[in-house]
Amino acid sequence: MSRITSTFASLKAQGKKALIPFITAGDPNPGMTVPLMHALVAGGADVIELGVPFSDPMADGPVIQRASERALAHGVSLKQVIDFTKEFRKTNQATPVVLMGYANPIEAMGAAAFADAAKAAGVDGVLVVDYPPEEAQSLVNLMDARGLDTIFLLSPTTRDARLAQVGKLGRGYLYYVSLKGVTGAGNIDTADVAQRVNHIKQFTSLPVGVGFGIRDAASAKAVAQVADAVVIGSRLVQEIIDAGNEAPARIEALLAGIRTAMDGAA
Repeated sequence: MSRITSTFASLKAQGKKALIPFITAGDPNPGMTVPLMHALVAGGADVIELGVPFSDPMADGPVIQRASERALAHGVSLKQVIDFTKEFRKTNQATPVVLMGYANPIEAMGAAAFADAAKAAGVDGVLVVDYPPEEAQSLVNLMDARGLDTIFLLSPTTRDARLAQVGKLGRGYLYYVSLKGVTGAGNIDTADVAQRVNHIKQFTSLPVGVGFGIRDAASAKAVAQVADAVVIGSRLVQEIIDAGNEAPARIEALLAGIRTAMDGAA
């Protein structure tokens, strides 16, 4: 059983939902990444999504785009992101880490070399935005062989045939994008999300996390009532850049409030 699967199983047994924060590795500077990861855990994170900086992050809104630009300006590469996880693992063997990003850096490194390096560093899963399920079988095979989970995105417009396909290919959890558009956009419609999550669950036994449009404790609490996990990214990334050197403490406090609200909903 993977670290992600065991985490969700433990939470389910406790009647709790997973809190999955996203940050961009290397933002606002490389030295801040590992302290921020530990701050996320202290604030109540169950799984960490660690964004791999990329020059053309097509699914991301302005906040995360700028975070990628700042990280790239510091020269942060996929290899360094993997190294951040390795450093994090020196003192945290429990919290799953998912690398989230785009295909180009993986292709440049070589998918097999990436899979080997990720496994060695203690990465638990990967979410590659622009590997559609039709083209992802080879990646899934590489990940499966190393005990790593391949996580897929679903959207409000995903058709049933693809839901069935992703239900077979996906590992760990599925990430439902609650809004049409990019990260950080719009306001979430909880009733619509509930209906869609219930429909997705007809095609998979995997937990379903919901992201995009979750900004605060209230929206996280609402989503926690209808999904297995709450994913929050743009709000955290903005808080990090606003907070400067105080970012770890601010992020921990922000996430702790969200954790408390989610546990109240459960």
